[in-house]
Amino acid sequence: MNKTTNSALLFEKAKKLMPGGVNSPVRAFKSVGGTPIFIKKGKGAHIWDEDDNEYIDFCGSWGPLILGHANEKVEQAIVSTLKNGTSFGAPTALENELAELIISNHFAVEKIRFVSSGTEAVMSAIRLARGVTKRDKIIKFEGCYHGHADALLVKAGSGLITFGVSTSAGVPNAVAEDTIVIALNDFDAVEKTFEAHGNEIAAVIIEPIPANNGLLLQNKLFLNLLREKCTKNGALLIFDEVISGFRVGFEGASGLYQIKPDILTFGKIIGGGLPVGAYAASAEIMNNISPEGPVYQAGTLSGNPVAMSAGIAALQQCLEPNFYHVLQEKTTHFVDEINAHISANNYPLFVFNIGSIFWMSFSKNKHVDSADKINADSMAYFKTLHKFMLDNGVYFGPSGYEVGFVSHAHTVSDLLTAKTVILNGLDKIFKI
Repeated sequence: MNKTTNSALLFEKAKKLMPGGVNSPVRAFKSVGGTPIFIKKGKGAHIWDEDDNEYIDFCGSWGPLILGHANEKVEQAIVSTLKNGTSFGAPTALENELAELIISNHFAVEKIRFVSSGTEAVMSAIRLARGVTKRDKIIKFEGCYHGHADALLVKAGSGLITFGVSTSAGVPNAVAEDTIVIALNDFDAVEKTFEAHGNEIAAVIIEPIPANNGLLLQNKLFLNLLREKCTKNGALLIFDEVISGFRVGFEGASGLYQIKPDILTFGKIIGGGLPVGAYAASAEIMNNISPEGPVYQAGTLSGNPVAMSAGIAALQQCLEPNFYHVLQEKTTHFVDEINAHISANNYPLFVFNIGSIFWMSFSKNKHVDSADKINADSMAYFKTLHKFMLDNGVYFGPSGYEVGFVSHAHTVSDLLTAKTVILNGLDKIFKI
């Protein structure tokens, strides 16, 4: 068992300084119990906590560190740029360079606007869609998370076509009521919603690879239906690719499924893991953004030069030949070996994966494509496994609803060690 004295002391102090002792709720370890570990440093696929315990990391700052921690080329770009200043609130050539890098390698992007987070990107994309269509209502899906913007922090009400109900204090009912919430992969609900409200809907927003509430892989036919209904009814299709973008391929889920959304949103992976995001679309749609058009959006740190240089260095590496092929092969082999052990022992779980993303579902259902198919009681298994993994040097995000990530930095040895720990943990749980 790892000693975590320093982390415990830091957490006690943090609770006096910040709500719950954290700056983002999941970090508080409430889902898995125990004391959060405070990270001191990271290198490659490894992180070290304040008690000098070393872990193989499968969280990767929740996904953007596709190259691992402290990648040398990204580090060099940051340091070089930092010497010239941290922020100007004015245009820099680096913005042009990163924008051109993305646009020239992504079939669905003609213009892009950089912001400072994925939440800000989604919030801006919704405003843009409403400004373009001159409509108010949006459709989102149960089980997809799009940041903490008011209009999207909602859950389904009762009935087939359900208007949003706030999931957070501070979100006005009037805001939630403009959001229609549908179950994922529900073809019938989509059809009926467009029949009833087609001329009121500004946009449909979805994670094309939902990865914030388990890895809920969608039927491509369902995504095609959304594309068809939006086109037919004059609504805009928004793909929230904050997690899947540049993860399952340089063109993300859009490229993987060959479906062109009207607007895309991206997250910190485009800044090498620094605080950055973006929304992008055709030139025709993006020309509605101020100062060129009537939809206002601004940000003092948008296009921050340090983040831009880190993003250029990171994405250039992602464009190297066979980068995604090698990463997927590595992830698939890791997942397949865990699933083989699970199958041989008839354990009640299955590991889903796509690209370099994976998720442990503690049920035998190999078709978990909707949030309502996740058994909340099964999270007790993850809680036990999470503690076992931490005690044996493997770090997953502290929630069974969150996905894991394999990075370019994970070596064969890392994955073998982690696999052994995971299998031993599963044996301990299910053979007691």
